[in-house]
Amino acid sequence: MAGDLKRANLPPLSLHVPEPKFRPGDKADYSDLVIPAAGEAQRPDVSAKPDSFHGLAYSLVRVLDDEGRAVGPWDPKLSPERLRAMLRAMALTRAFDERMFRAQRQGKTSFYMKCTGEEAIAVAAAFALDRDDMCFPSYRQQGLLIARDWDLVDMMNQIYSNKGDRLQGRQLPIMYSTKEGSFFSISGNLTTQYPQAVGWAMASAAKGDTRIAATWCGEGSTAEGDFHSACTFASVYRAPVIMNVVNNQWAISSFSGFAGAEATTFAARAIGYGIAGLRVDGNDPLAVYAATEWAAERARTNQGPTLIEHFTYRAEGHSTSDDPSQYRSANEGSDWPLGDPIARLKQHLILLGEWDEERHAAMDLELAERVKASAKEAEKNGILGHGMHQPFETMFEGVFEEMPWHLREQLEQAVNEKKVAGL
Repeated sequence: MAGDLKRANLPPLSLHVPEPKFRPGDKADYSDLVIPAAGEAQRPDVSAKPDSFHGLAYSLVRVLDDEGRAVGPWDPKLSPERLRAMLRAMALTRAFDERMFRAQRQGKTSFYMKCTGEEAIAVAAAFALDRDDMCFPSYRQQGLLIARDWDLVDMMNQIYSNKGDRLQGRQLPIMYSTKEGSFFSISGNLTTQYPQAVGWAMASAAKGDTRIAATWCGEGSTAEGDFHSACTFASVYRAPVIMNVVNNQWAISSFSGFAGAEATTFAARAIGYGIAGLRVDGNDPLAVYAATEWAAERARTNQGPTLIEHFTYRAEGHSTSDDPSQYRSANEGSDWPLGDPIARLKQHLILLGEWDEERHAAMDLELAERVKASAKEAEKNGILGHGMHQPFETMFEGVFEEMPWHLREQLEQAVNEKKVAGL
């Protein structure tokens, strides 16, 4: 009773429920978004202690300014040839996305996810990593494979789940897997790849190897327990791993506030674990390259893990199953102040005198034709609705190295029943 009297004048407790700033019908206004000038962020030595540069978890590493010039200490000073190769890989990724999106709308596959506006995050990172560094991606890093010159037909076979699909139709479209490409199996279960990447990196170090791991997740996935377990192990054992958080503002229809964006940056989560943390302009290919290169050198010289937040925007829907007009302001994507990564790199090359609009248009046409030809080749192996593409017996394979007795019994039973039914 006495306690009740003491609290009589207090307001009732309440919870804060995050709300996005803009809803359908509103005009998005980014005037309150603080974007540091390009070249402003310090670049610590790769051997610097994580607690000596906490400010980089709250600022924004940027290299390309508004005119397209590369400025500041993070400028990786890449050759024109390498810059053009990065531009080409990003443009090819976008052309691939466009073609596969249309294929889904035409009923040729059941599902697809585009990475429009986020191409730099995968492509620039792939260029900064070694070809045999192991990648543990989420479902919007198809640019990793494309930047590593992976066969487009092979990727499309997986999307179509046809007879050429190396995964035999066992994975949802776009969930690629290739050991030869150092590309770990994509999972629809969020952030399972984080502890897997840390474990792989720990194993690489335990064996005395020189390969490092890199992994990606969306900002919403940082609310998963696997993210925090991975950070703990990576911190304690100083695992040679790069942990990328793609903050594209939206997790399906839930905005980033539900994952904690209203309280602080996602890069700041590194601080509590004693991990090096960087917040990077995800639409700046040179900044992504520089941050990844820096983090890779830290990992390779036993300085421990790095967490990189890529500050970007998901320009398209979450997937072909999503309609962003139901929860986002119409001009959010078009008015995003950090621009388009392909346009920014193109402008940089033009400013250097190493590119022009005519060559860019010719490249876009060439890549569109290449993707079109690849799609036609893949469709020869079958598309959605063309019946069973894999032998019936394969549904019992691929789980164990040697099929156990109980699965053999089930296989025999299924085959016999199929015969009796005349199928």
